[in-house]
Amino acid sequence: MSELAPSFADIEAAHRRLAGVVHRTPVLTSATADAMTGARLFFKCENFQRTGAFKLRGAYNAIARLTAGGGTAGVTAFSSGNHAQAIALAARLLGTRALLVMPQDAPQIKVTATRGYGGEVVFYDRRTEDREAIGRRLADERGLALIPPYDHPDVMAGQGTTAKELFEDAGDLDLLLVPLGGGGLLSGCAVAARALCPGCAVIGVEPLAGDDGQRSLRAGHIVHIDSPDTLADGARTQHLGQYTFPVIRSLVRDIVTVSDAQLVDAMAFFAARMKIIVEPTGALAAAAVFAARVPVRGRRVGIVLSGGNVDPTHFARLVLHAAGKAAVQC
Repeated sequence: MSELAPSFADIEAAHRRLAGVVHRTPVLTSATADAMTGARLFFKCENFQRTGAFKLRGAYNAIARLTAGGGTAGVTAFSSGNHAQAIALAARLLGTRALLVMPQDAPQIKVTATRGYGGEVVFYDRRTEDREAIGRRLADERGLALIPPYDHPDVMAGQGTTAKELFEDAGDLDLLLVPLGGGGLLSGCAVAARALCPGCAVIGVEPLAGDDGQRSLRAGHIVHIDSPDTLADGARTQHLGQYTFPVIRSLVRDIVTVSDAQLVDAMAFFAARMKIIVEPTGALAAAAVFAARVPVRGRRVGIVLSGGNVDPTHFARLVLHAAGKAAVQC
């Protein structure tokens, strides 16, 4: 590992390790979105990834490196859903067991999928219990390796393959916008951007109610917040990580926030105009562009759509009132 872990060489190694395991997800464009923003937008669609989100990249890379040395009784992780699903599937593919610590209010679709991939689920109350402490305790009690959802160099390297593919498929970009929860995806993508397109400005986007990343970048140190109340359940993190923050502080130009209403507007656009389903967390980066939180006119802009795991009934309720706004002529 380099001083800022992971290095681009780690991302390249992860990409080779993931070959034939993860999908090389498509990069979609939209004439309507370009007209709306005055920019040329490239959407990296990790909502089409196995398990429905980018998380399999980091989970598989981390477990593959762990099991390559042998001697593990299995893995454990804490997650609101997408990392849990990814760990469960990666563990099954690599022939080991997975125990997942999930909040009691995790979306049922994510709990069902996690169990469907073979993972054992233990619930906790996100408002009164510390998921990290529970994860560490279970790891010690059962002899499992703990793989956190973002603050792990191998996880970060796996997530960075998302941007590597985007640059390879879309070419040079002026801006790259990435959803931000704990920072695994953003930090990995920032490392890839520095190596492949040094002139590209990387922007993180998090929910308005969960602005710990923005506060941390402004303050120059990790800021902890209470568990945020936001539709973006994958970004309800309370702080950045010891590995992710130094990368973000060094390589990320800015962090902006969007409201839940702006997330729903973006989700409705994707459903109405591009015929794809994007979950609230997955729509963070796109919402920032559509809501003009970042100036993009005249620029080539990469946007990571990080996932599409949302209950269909809940999705329908969320976008119903916003669908009319998105139903514009292509």
